[in-house]
Amino acid sequence: MGGGARSAAGGRFVITVRSATEADLDAIAVIEQASFGDPWSRKSFSESLARDFVRVSVVEDGTGIAGYSVVWTSGEECELANLAVDPARRGAGLGARLMEALLAQAHADGAMVMFLEVRASNAAARQLYEARGFHEVGRRPMYYKNPSEDALVLRRDL
Repeated sequence: MGGGARSAAGGRFVITVRSATEADLDAIAVIEQASFGDPWSRKSFSESLARDFVRVSVVEDGTGIAGYSVVWTSGEECELANLAVDPARRGAGLGARLMEALLAQAHADGAMVMFLEVRASNAAARQLYEARGFHEVGRRPMYYKNPSEDALVLRRDL
């Protein structure tokens, strides 16, 4: 994973995507709590870091950790299990940068296809995924809680 420079109004900052560490978990947990009605626990992220089939990544901007992703890999398939960007930093291209990096890394790790679930009503996330070649292959009725809602299952060949 790598980074790149990006101009910001009135200045310049660097966006970096890297593997997460235990030191990142507090920031990840804060973003998770702010992003989801049924959030993962800090412990879930910590346990994910310890598993060799899981890749947890963070995206940083000039002010610190702005988002994260969790990808599970099994053979030639992988699943984007979780992705969020700090609500105060959305719309700046950080989710797109994180997606591009995790797709490249999954391909480099030997995955041939990636799956994910997304809330049917989450237009911003659906747009992010569809712009990167994901397409709907199924629906999981009432998959999400708080509020209850269907999940769309998306797929992309790598």
